[in-house]
Amino acid sequence: MVSPGKTRAIALHTLVQGTGYPILCLHGHPGRGQSMSVFTSHLANRFQTIAPDLRGYGRSRVQAPFTMTDHLLDLQTLLDQRQIQRCLVLGWSLGGILAIELALQIPHRVSGLILVATAARPWGSHPPISWQDYALTGIAGTLNWLKPGWQWNIEQFGQRSLFRYLVQQHTPATYQFLASEAVPAYLQTSRQATQALYTAMGQGYNRLPDLANIPCPCLVLAGAGDRHISPIASEEMARHLTHSEWRCYPQTAHLFPWEIPHQVMTDIDQWLSQYPQVVAADR
Repeated sequence: MVSPGKTRAIALHTLVQGTGYPILCLHGHPGRGQSMSVFTSHLANRFQTIAPDLRGYGRSRVQAPFTMTDHLLDLQTLLDQRQIQRCLVLGWSLGGILAIELALQIPHRVSGLILVATAARPWGSHPPISWQDYALTGIAGTLNWLKPGWQWNIEQFGQRSLFRYLVQQHTPATYQFLASEAVPAYLQTSRQATQALYTAMGQGYNRLPDLANIPCPCLVLAGAGDRHISPIASEEMARHLTHSEWRCYPQTAHLFPWEIPHQVMTDIDQWLSQYPQVVAADR
């Protein structure tokens, strides 16, 4: 993921809310722009939030295979089309890796980074998955889709399914997010997007040596129980960034913004107040 590929950029389906300084919000895998609503619904009260469906996700449909670097071409083209010269970038999981890449490739256009459940050298501790895991997840997901936040389903199936590796706080509110945001995103994630990600993972990824080249302020947030991208990897990234703050939330996992949304947004607001230059149009 060092430089954009030679393919042509595609027009990304994009959700734009609010007015003011632009914040580019990048979802993970599986995901779509709407998956970032936990951030955009709050931030759009003061800023303009721009949440695209990445290539192969949501309504940004593709037919041909692509590579991870094509996302960067699409995103830079999106900024050009919207005449955005400078923005804050907020990325969750895969979106955080793309945010790092944008800050390395076009540092003059990135005023700050908010990196959520991500790492510059990602690794995790997810245990092997059994057929029982898949079966219980299918039941839990279907019932939660039909009756979001149903406590009986959470207790009988949700806590025993693969959801246990994504969240640690099995509350109705968290499961509401799973129903409204996670399931539709999963269903709209293309096989091309999945293949592009798995191919990149197989090649390995390590941007730690390059992070010193990112001059802007960075906020790094992690869930203490994240099994997909270890909080140790997130902290390692924070230590290599020249201007960063790192916060780790106990009793949460990879989807911690859906577990403790109020706390996460409070901390983001506090960081923005400490570093007003990241959302200052003149700088």
